[in-house]
Amino acid sequence: MPSDSSLVRNLFTVPMKNLILLIIGLKGEAHGYEILKEIEKVTFGNWRPSHGNLYTMLGKLAEEGLVESREEYRGKRRIVKYRLTEKGWLYLREANELALKSLYLAVQYHERLREKLREMGYGKEIATTAIDSYIELLDGIIEVLENKKRELKRLKEGEIRGTGS
Repeated sequence: MPSDSSLVRNLFTVPMKNLILLIIGLKGEAHGYEILKEIEKVTFGNWRPSHGNLYTMLGKLAEEGLVESREEYRGKRRIVKYRLTEKGWLYLREANELALKSLYLAVQYHERLREKLREMGYGKEIATTAIDSYIELLDGIIEVLENKKRELKRLKEGEIRGTGS
C-alpha cells in the first residue's frame, strides 16, 4: 500500500495548476517560495513540489496568459511575483464551479461507499474520528452555503427594490 505522502502527492499533482492559481488569486500576488509554503500547508506537510516543478508550472501559466509576473529587488536579491490576469480569474472561476460540482458528487460517492462497506461487514472499522472529521467538514460546507444563500437573497431583494447593487 502506498504511503500517505505518495497518496497526497498523487492527489495534488494533477490539480497543481488550479492550486497555484487559487493561491495566487487569494493572496493577490505571490512569489515562488510563498506558493511552495502554501502548498505544503494545504497538504498538511506531506508534499512540497520541487522548485523546478513549480517554476516550470508558473512559466506554463504565464505562457497560457493566466498569470503575469513582475520583478522586484530586495537589495541584490531578485524576487519574481505572480498575479492573475483577467483570463486567469475567468479560468479560476470556471475551475471553482467544477470543483463545487465535483465535491457534491464526491460526497454522494463517499456515502455510497460507506454504505457498501457497512454491508460487507467493514462498518465497525470506520473510525469515530474519521466520521467526526467528515461531519465537521460537512458542517463547514453547510455554513458556507447558508452564507451564500443569504447573500443571494439580499442581492435578489436589492434587484426587486430597484437598488441593484
